[in-house]
Amino acid sequence: MSELRNEMENIISKYESATFNFFKWRFESTVAHKVVLALGFAFLTGLVAQFRFYLPFTPVPVTGQVFAVLLAGVLLGKWYGGLSQGFYAGIGAAGVPWFSGMTGGMGILTGVTGGYIFGFIVAAVIIGWFTDRYVKARSFRSMFILMIAGVGIIYVFGVVQLSIVLGVGAQKAIELGALPFIGADIYKALVAAAIAGAVTPKSAYGNELDSK
Repeated sequence: MSELRNEMENIISKYESATFNFFKWRFESTVAHKVVLALGFAFLTGLVAQFRFYLPFTPVPVTGQVFAVLLAGVLLGKWYGGLSQGFYAGIGAAGVPWFSGMTGGMGILTGVTGGYIFGFIVAAVIIGWFTDRYVKARSFRSMFILMIAGVGIIYVFGVVQLSIVLGVGAQKAIELGALPFIGADIYKALVAAAIAGAVTPKSAYGNELDSK
């Protein structure tokens, strides 16, 4: 039993060291490396955007984008997490067909679902800020709260633009652009929080405010 315990402790120690070293590397790496990581996450967001299905009563599809957005802030930090979604929005607007349904162009950003994409940027920045600045934010409970907040931010941007584009009131916009997706997005937030809580170091690697 003691040998098994020692082996488990050794595995846990190596795992904690690996997560710490990755985040410390990411924190201290060059701008060029961080930009490449941001481009990689933009590509990932475009990839999971193709996993979609429509509900019969709303023009907004259920996609995998939210999951990628929630993890972007955690893994890349505030500025580069936000930059990854800025790349996703900007490159897609330029015509690269990696928005949902293999679409691209400014028409998507100004259309019924464009607000959600703008919300992706803000959500990634806020999640990344808390993850980088507070060690306590990296527990599963805190991560889940952060992920739910990120989903809420995306909803606000999406619903506001949907209301403007469709010319409907706030209640109808919420019924079309938020309520149908709450269950699925809570599940995505739960999974994202579990992953984030598992891979983030529980000790300071940068200038965390609660490590002093």
